[in-house]
Amino acid sequence: MKVDLIIQHGSVIQYPAVQEGIELSLERKGAPGKLTFTVAKDAALNFTEGDACKLTVDGAGVFFGFVFTKKRNSRTPTIDVVAHDQLRYLKNKDTYVYKNMTATDVIRMIAQDFELKTGALEDTGYHIAQRVEDDAALFDIIQNALDDTLTATRRLFVLYDDVGKLTLRNIDAMKLDYLLDADTLGDFDYKSSIDDGAYNQVKVVHEDSDSGKRSVHIAKDSSNINQWGVLQLTESVKGLANGPAKADALLALYNDKTRTLTATDALGDIRVRAGSTIVVQLGLGDINVSNYMVVESVRHTFREQQHLMQLKLRGGAFIV
Repeated sequence: MKVDLIIQHGSVIQYPAVQEGIELSLERKGAPGKLTFTVAKDAALNFTEGDACKLTVDGAGVFFGFVFTKKRNSRTPTIDVVAHDQLRYLKNKDTYVYKNMTATDVIRMIAQDFELKTGALEDTGYHIAQRVEDDAALFDIIQNALDDTLTATRRLFVLYDDVGKLTLRNIDAMKLDYLLDADTLGDFDYKSSIDDGAYNQVKVVHEDSDSGKRSVHIAKDSSNINQWGVLQLTESVKGLANGPAKADALLALYNDKTRTLTATDALGDIRVRAGSTIVVQLGLGDINVSNYMVVESVRHTFREQQHLMQLKLRGGAFIV
């Protein structure tokens, strides 16, 4: 394994002496990619916040971003660096009002306004009738559009930075042949819960701005209510939205316990990113899992001749 990191200051490309332990952290939504590393400070090294940096592994680009933080200590001749990819700029806030646009259109619009580079942006297909986003983070504006698409179509899309280009893909196209089992990880924790993100009753309040009328639509699973008690999700919709259909769609998405698996010291694979789905085969005592699970977050750690990952995974079909 050959790991290279370069920093470009103006027109000068530099190859700093990087200490072991480069870490690349990726989240499925709401956070930029984060590269942390430590370089030896010498007279030839000169870089500042905003400079571009790129990480390659065995010649393949893995990360491209910009230096955001430098930290030095008087006792050591080193600099701790934090770099983020383009998604960092989606923390900016703005106001948008749009009609009849897909989530893909929204991403393109924001990318153009904030001068962000785009790559392959898959067409989400679903047109959002109307939405007002007032003083909202760009991350939230995009995620709201993707959430509306998910509710309406049951299709989940993942936005990420692919080595310097914003990329949008259907999660179904992000399956990998990576196998996570007892032989490829160091340790794991498994949790199932109805305490966060599980709902067996959905109430949708529909406000018709033209007539001024308000209607309420409820979808519920009586069997799960008997088992769990009432766990209700309430949402408001306006305009042309179909209240009953939205309630049914939300119930179908959230009427299940949440399942998370955290794996440490898994064998590294640079193809694994947040949003990937990988094969998991593990015995969890009286429960076994043998299915695809979604990578919610991953932290890659690169050391000399060693590449390990910490993974947080969600979902999967569990067999008692």
